[in-house]
Amino acid sequence: MTTTVLGLDRGKVQGLTTSLNELLANFQVYYQNLRGLHWNIKGKSFFELHVKFEELYTDSQEKIDMIAERILTLEGTPLHTFKDYTDLAKVPVGKNISNDTEAVNLIVTSLTKLIEIERDILNESDQADDEGTNAMMSDFVSEQEKTVWMLKAWLS
Repeated sequence: MTTTVLGLDRGKVQGLTTSLNELLANFQVYYQNLRGLHWNIKGKSFFELHVKFEELYTDSQEKIDMIAERILTLEGTPLHTFKDYTDLAKVPVGKNISNDTEAVNLIVTSLTKLIEIERDILNESDQADDEGTNAMMSDFVSEQEKTVWMLKAWLS
C-alpha cells in the first residue's frame, strides 16, 4: 500500500479528492445562487432575507475555501473552472428568483443535496481513516441541518 505524506492510503484518498471536488462544484453553484438571491429578493421579507442570504453566501465562501484547501492537503487539485462546476453540480441553478418563498425553497433543496453529498464523503473518509475530512464534513452537516430546520420553520 502506498501512502500519502499524511499516512493515508493513496488510492482511497484519490477517490476522496474526487468526491470533495464534486462537493466543491456544488458549493460553487450554491454560492452563486445565494448571491443572485441576495441581489434580487423583493417583497415584505426583503430586509430580513437580504441580510440572511449575505450571511449564507459568506459562510459558503468560507466553506468553499476549506474544501479546496482540504483537497490540496490530500495532494489533489481543486477544480476551478465554471465548466467543471456546472458539469458536476447536482444542486439546482436558481435564475431570476425574487420571490421569498421560492428563494428559501431553493436554499433548502440545495442544502439537502449538499448534506447528502457530505454524508457520502463522511462514509468515504471514515473508510480512508481520514479524520481531517471526517471532522470537516461532520461540522458542515450539523450546521446545515440546523439551517434547514430554521428555513423550514420560516416556510411554515
